[in-house]
Amino acid sequence: MLKLIVGLKGSGKTKTLIELANGSLEKTNGSVVCIEKGTKLIHEIKHQVRLMDTEEYGVDDARSLYGFVAGIYASNHDVTDMFIDSALKICNNNIDDFDNFIKCVAAFSEKSGINFVITSSIKAEDVPADICKYI
Repeated sequence: MLKLIVGLKGSGKTKTLIELANGSLEKTNGSVVCIEKGTKLIHEIKHQVRLMDTEEYGVDDARSLYGFVAGIYASNHDVTDMFIDSALKICNNNIDDFDNFIKCVAAFSEKSGINFVITSSIKAEDVPADICKYI
């Protein structure tokens, strides 16, 4: 499953992601991972969620973000839920690359069974038509 949460800055996307990530701990027997750019969520996300900063690992575009996601799963097949905050920002605000990233993650989600929740600062009407179904 893939859920995309979009909206402009200040619309509550990250707050929703935090609630979902913390709540997922009660529903899973596996591991929960939260990926962010920077360390702003360190005090909001429960310590049982593996919080990972893309800047620490040099993840700075859509291709490396997808490789990072796949690598996390490759090293831990117990991952059941993955949350990515500000994915469009991590993809350098490149809509085409972001669109391709979302398509790759959707396919990866089906194959692996991981539940993904991804936030991005973009107006719903600006989201590419082929990924609107994930909103």
